[in-house]
Amino acid sequence: MTRLISIILHLLLAYAVLMAARVVYVMENWSAFSTLFADNSPATLLRGSLLFDTSLVMYSGSVVVVALIFLPARRIGVATWLFTAVNAVCLAMNLADAVYFKYTGHRTTMSVFSEFSNEGNLAKVLLAETLAHWYLFCVAALLTAAMFYASRSITRRFSPRPGEKLWRQSLLLLLYIPLCVTGIRGGIGRAVRPVTISNANQYVAHPAEAAVVLNTPFSMLRTIGKNVFRDPAYFTAARLDKIYSPVHRAPSDSLATPRRKNIVVIIVESFGREYIGAFNRHLEGGAYKGYTPFVDSLCSVSLTFDYSYANGRKSIDGMPGILSGIPHFVEPFFLTPASMNDVGGMAASLATEGYTTAFFHGAANGSMGFEAFAKATGFQAYYGRTEFEADPRYGGAEAFDGTWAIWDEPFLQFYAEKMTEMRQPFITTVFTASSHHPYRVPEEYAQRIADRPIPQRRGVVRTENPIHKCIEYTDMALRRFFETARRQPWYMNTLFVITSDHTNIFDHDEYATDLGLFAAPILFFDPSGEMPRGRSRAIAQHTDIMPTILSYLGCRKPYVAWGIDLLNTPPEETWAVSYNAGIYQLVCRDILIQHDGTTLKAVYLFRTDPLLRHNLVATMKDKPQVKAAETKLKAIIQTYMQRMNDNRLVVRE
Repeated sequence: MTRLISIILHLLLAYAVLMAARVVYVMENWSAFSTLFADNSPATLLRGSLLFDTSLVMYSGSVVVVALIFLPARRIGVATWLFTAVNAVCLAMNLADAVYFKYTGHRTTMSVFSEFSNEGNLAKVLLAETLAHWYLFCVAALLTAAMFYASRSITRRFSPRPGEKLWRQSLLLLLYIPLCVTGIRGGIGRAVRPVTISNANQYVAHPAEAAVVLNTPFSMLRTIGKNVFRDPAYFTAARLDKIYSPVHRAPSDSLATPRRKNIVVIIVESFGREYIGAFNRHLEGGAYKGYTPFVDSLCSVSLTFDYSYANGRKSIDGMPGILSGIPHFVEPFFLTPASMNDVGGMAASLATEGYTTAFFHGAANGSMGFEAFAKATGFQAYYGRTEFEADPRYGGAEAFDGTWAIWDEPFLQFYAEKMTEMRQPFITTVFTASSHHPYRVPEEYAQRIADRPIPQRRGVVRTENPIHKCIEYTDMALRRFFETARRQPWYMNTLFVITSDHTNIFDHDEYATDLGLFAAPILFFDPSGEMPRGRSRAIAQHTDIMPTILSYLGCRKPYVAWGIDLLNTPPEETWAVSYNAGIYQLVCRDILIQHDGTTLKAVYLFRTDPLLRHNLVATMKDKPQVKAAETKLKAIIQTYMQRMNDNRLVVRE
């Protein structure tokens, strides 16, 4: 009996530690969860939290339970050390992820190890985070100490008696095993599937809130070695082909003589739509100016979109979406086995048309897997930190920001002048880096770009969002880039595309929603004026960039891309997809639908309800426009999964 009591108390203690970590997690990210208790039932949140905590406790606690069952009385203290070690690791994972959540919007999975596998500066980044979040280490130390002393008190108070019969201990283990299996699975019976990350959405109102009921160790355990692309088989092949196909073919009336324009794609790190004044004149009573005066001026002579979105929440999601028309579903594409598929893209398509192709990124060569992806998708040359520092015209290693990459200003100058050395026509892409954690700007700009107080959500004034000064710096670097580009012989024959890889820290409620977290600018700027200019009410997304450019140039070869040609598609037929925390989203016409792959979870009128406060699924789920949107989303998902598994990301004819 003493062993049983000790086991029960240790399991309860493990629950308590996980719940304490969850409280810290929510407090650390309160701006993202400020409506948590207004939109969700506390009882439902607790029930969901206990479900996932139970699964983890049964996983992680098994070795401790076995120790508590079989260790002799004189060695029972070993169980305390085991318990403390195991749960301290789980605690550390949860607290560390509390910091990372603001960049991803979900609990971390096993893909994080692949994502940063090529980075050589992680020790420095981790040290910076340690200093910035020292209080979390204090919390971890206090909770670990409390665990140790509580466990030691339990084992001493309920120490087993000497001479215990082995059959009693074996019986206790036999009783524990089915309870353990049931807890890990999340229930009992044939109808119960093992609980997964996506199950968290049934306990919350919004996908981002799934992070509250989940815990990080569980999320990582559940994604070890998983095949993330499973065919849902919603439709037969014939039916699917009639609903939607990602294969693009040139229309019969396309250009007889293709345009031979240069293409310059600028992917700006973390350059969310929220920071750009031109898209947000309505904020703060019309007083909001944003942090991008140059990009604001560029918007006035570009084709832009009121509703434009990234297809992912990380840098490694941006490249496939922008350059190859591949959205992020479930896991980042090039962290999965499908990344070994034959992959197309703008560079590959235009290389066959005689274009010179090159990719630029100021970080260490190989960083984030960008170099490998660029080469796999048709970029003939790659220019990284190595090539920059080897060029005597620039600052060499002195231009390194000390953490990630070359500062944006010098690297964009390198980019502009390097293109002048290329044979035209060319397609190039640059991925900037300075508007990124740890949110620093070069010393010479530190005083010129000073912090400013800004209105906090709900009207409370607080100090500057740390990324804003980086956004201002990068905006200045873009201005200088265009000043240099205008003097180059290739400028007037070039189409510029500017977007961000993803969003970052937000300050306004509409950018904290499930849809707002994906709000990225998309600008098409043609100095010659040949491409249409102005503001469109169409819905645009990263995966539309490739079809739009290839159509504009008059390319006739078929290709695969999960997007549309924005220039030749009526606004009412445009759409955007995204995925977060087990929920697929499709925004089209006036509605946003959310779907977990099996069930329609939410319907919002996003244009008139930008804060997504009113889930109309109960009253609108049978409406024709909602049914049509759900059918289209399912078809998009199915084509994606099938083509990933069957290696059909290029057209073979």
